[in-house]
Order: sequence, then C-alpha cells, then structure tokens
Amino acid sequence: MKRPQTGPAPRYELAIFDFDGTLADSFPFFVSVIDTLADRYSFKRVDAEEVEMLRGRSPRELMSHLGIAPWKLPAVAQGFMALMQERIEGIPLFDEVDTTLSYLTERGIVVALVSSNAHENVTRVLGTSCRHFSHFECGASIFGKASRLRRVLRRVGIAPTAAIYIGDQPTDHEAARSAGIAFGAVAWGYGTPEVLGRLAPEEEFASVPDLRRIAVSTV
Repeated sequence: MKRPQTGPAPRYELAIFDFDGTLADSFPFFVSVIDTLADRYSFKRVDAEEVEMLRGRSPRELMSHLGIAPWKLPAVAQGFMALMQERIEGIPLFDEVDTTLSYLTERGIVVALVSSNAHENVTRVLGTSCRHFSHFECGASIFGKASRLRRVLRRVGIAPTAAIYIGDQPTDHEAARSAGIAFGAVAWGYGTPEVLGRLAPEEEFASVPDLRRIAVSTV
C-alpha cells in the first residue's frame, strides 16, 4: 500500500526498473561469458578491444555484428541466464541500490521490475531488496518488454503518464515509448550515456542516488 503524501505529489507515482545494467552490475559477467556463448551457439567471439565499442551499439546492431540470427536469440538468452544462475554469487547490485529503493518507497513511489532475466536470478541478486518491489515481470523477450510494462500498469492501476521505466538500453526506451510511459536512462549500464542521450529520454540519471529525483515534486 502506498504511504500518504505529506506534500505536493511527485511527477511519477510508479517507477519500473530494468535489472541487468540498471540495478545489477552484470556487464562484467556478460563480458566474461560472451565467448562461451559464442562457441555454444555459433556466433562471433568478442575481442577485448571491441568491448567498449560494442557498448555503443543497440541490441539489434550487436546481434548483426556478432552474427546472431533472430531465431537464435531465445536460446542465447537462456544460455546466458543459465550461466548466471551457476555463478550468481558473483553478480552484485550497484552501490546504494537498496537505500535508493527504500527512499523511493518511503515517499509513496510504487516500485516494480520488468526484466528479460529469469525470476530466480533477479530475486537472488536482489536478496532483501526484493521487499521494495510490488510487482515482478521477469523472462520477457529483449524486444518484448512493452507488453510487460502495460501489464504492470494494469495491475497497479496507475496511468501511463504517471509512470517511468528506468533502463540502460535502447530497447528499454522502445518499450517505454510503446507502452506510453516516460523513459529514464541510466549512465552506468550496458549502453553508453551518449547513445541513450540521443534518444531524448525524459530523465537521465548520472548515479544510483540520482534516482531519488523520481520522488521530487515538479510543483
């Protein structure tokens, strides 16, 4: 249940978070297993000097560069999640995630999560931070998050104009636009701030504590 507001209402009543690269610092793990996945699913290996360049690519551009056919993507994603499950103890949350989520919920913001990662992986990495979330939508296709965002909106009963999806990839921006909600781009994830900035997000967050601005009134 939302806590009563003691002052002017913030612009956003609902903050929906992506997981990988937004709450969980899983990019180093992704880099460490990409060649294992490449060998398993027959796509191009990634040279160390390519890593930063590939962060500037959209998921579709990355798939094209690596030679991942669209029909292979579900299997590659499942392989990634399975490897993460085996090594889950090495995936940390970004610093100050828990205190920032607590700050938001204490000020009446409903917090939810929409991720392409598996529910088990998400909840194990979040640990006690799961207590902040009212809804989890996990296992979404990388290109199919919009329907999950709309589902969260229906379940929470909050208008799209009062919601924001916070993520680190151009596909997160696409999903937010399709669902009719604002997009907040984070500077510390898989995608680069330069790429995300060109998408003209409603909000840009330079650090995890900067997410607290969600709870600030625009009045």
